[in-house]
Amino acid sequence: MPDQLDAVIDTAAPDAAPYDALLLLSFGGPEGPDDVVPFLQNVTRGRGIPEERLKEVGQHYFLFDGISPINEQNRHLLDALRKDFAAHGLDSLPVYWGNRNWAPYLTDTLREITRDGHRRIAVLATSAYASYSGCRQYRENLAESIALLKEEGLTPPRVDKLRHYFNHPGFVGPMVDGVLKSLAELPDEVRAGAHLAFTTHSIPTAAADTSGPVEAHGEGGAYVAQHLDVARLIADAVREATGVADRPWQLVYQSRSGAPHIPWLEPDICDHLEALHGEGAPAVVMVPIGFVSDHMEVLYDLDTEASAKAAELGLPVARSATVGADPRFAAAVRELLVERAASERGRTVRPCALGALGPSHDLCPVGCCPARAPKPAAGADSPYA
Repeated sequence: MPDQLDAVIDTAAPDAAPYDALLLLSFGGPEGPDDVVPFLQNVTRGRGIPEERLKEVGQHYFLFDGISPINEQNRHLLDALRKDFAAHGLDSLPVYWGNRNWAPYLTDTLREITRDGHRRIAVLATSAYASYSGCRQYRENLAESIALLKEEGLTPPRVDKLRHYFNHPGFVGPMVDGVLKSLAELPDEVRAGAHLAFTTHSIPTAAADTSGPVEAHGEGGAYVAQHLDVARLIADAVREATGVADRPWQLVYQSRSGAPHIPWLEPDICDHLEALHGEGAPAVVMVPIGFVSDHMEVLYDLDTEASAKAAELGLPVARSATVGADPRFAAAVRELLVERAASERGRTVRPCALGALGPSHDLCPVGCCPARAPKPAAGADSPYA
């Protein structure tokens, strides 16, 4: 949507200055059976969870030979980003990859970036929405890694995390196409009446309520509001494409973990499928809008667990694709990078965004997705924001 970006992007050659590298920052995942427990130990570090419990938790990884697809998905995205950058005059800008919880580890990648001589890098996190675990925790990890490198006597680069992209056309468009493809795969007799179940990761309600800037805090916070906005965008586009004006949809949740006495966002996808079946819904398309790629929580919680529940109920279901390495998403990352670079150079930029909420902030304000305890975090208007 070129009219939504100013001339910095529309008419000039893409310019990434002052950035001299891009870091793709992701969660990470095991790549074999022997990796599963060490990976889960990384994820749960500091919580005192015994190894036997971690083995129980890791059973869904063992169903897939201990391999999470997230690392391979990130390799595909890296390739897509490099191809897009090269095709648009940014081939001299290197793209690196680091993970929070598995190799390639973030600290190792930042050390490589530092030794390669880069001084200012933009960071694209594979999490599109506001929340502590989806934004601030990544910024805390960046701050921690930078501190470790300084202890080693290195001078790490300045890092700027790119804004949330949940409502960027390059993120929304591929998901619309995925829903249309899934609807086409349903039997003719149930297609028109199929419901849409937009799914995302459940988080504690307390974390949801304090997600986003302080003015967004309230029931569900920015986390729920942003997902609802994306769901509405997709539902509207699907209605226009199919001509089905009254297709029901709902935002639901998956992948809950943690103590059962702590309230988390509901309803769960499996409970939702059971409720829809009881109401006589003819079919359901599960739409994982909360996830950038088909990682383990999509493959297990939707393709395995939720699909098994639907089969038990006799309810036809389809699961639409995540964005993954779609070229439109790679182009969106380039636009986010060039947009932020222009802003850092003092240019006036009209950020590209769909829906009612508008573009997200570049710098996380004080009180945005607060931590459980004060801890340094990179990329904010206060190191403890």
